[in-house]
Amino acid sequence: MSTMFPTAGRTRTGYDRQQVEEFFARARAAYENGPAPTGAPGTAGGQGTFDEKDVRAAAFDLVRDGYVTAAVDAALDRLEAAFVQRRRSTFVAAQGESAWMDHIAELATSLYPRLLRPAGQRFRAPDRGRGYDREAVDTLLERLVAYFDDGGELTAAEVRATTFPSARASRAYHEGTVDAFLDRAVEVLVAVE
Repeated sequence: MSTMFPTAGRTRTGYDRQQVEEFFARARAAYENGPAPTGAPGTAGGQGTFDEKDVRAAAFDLVRDGYVTAAVDAALDRLEAAFVQRRRSTFVAAQGESAWMDHIAELATSLYPRLLRPAGQRFRAPDRGRGYDREAVDTLLERLVAYFDDGGELTAAEVRATTFPSARASRAYHEGTVDAFLDRAVEVLVAVE
């Protein structure tokens, strides 16, 4: 039997094979049908469209003998980059490289208000329980500041792969808020890579 990705084996967990295969079948059909109508890069062209945001939001159940998560995640990164590159090419052909870069600069600028906040105060704390360790999140945000301000080294893949230790609410940031912010940062990084 042929599989799309290596499997984790019967004693280990991986992504649910059927979910992964169905997702990649939908993604392939969407990609082969051409770019969705667009007014601006990164915006859905209407109901039923499929783009890089759908790839970034993909999630699969963990099951025994599923696909190796690292292999699927790497394929998702490549797929997201392919959707972004196609959208960029279509956008540039219609409106020019300068318009694309202006849009990406606008997206990057939207990140700045939070980046300019003092460390430890960039996101709200969880209402209760645990969240992402503030210090670890702030370390990544300092790398983003260095990337934007000084041309520091940082890739979308590095941001995607970053995991944060858990911390009590008094020393943590709210996970959902941090995740939403980092999704926007990844969108900017992928668009310029």
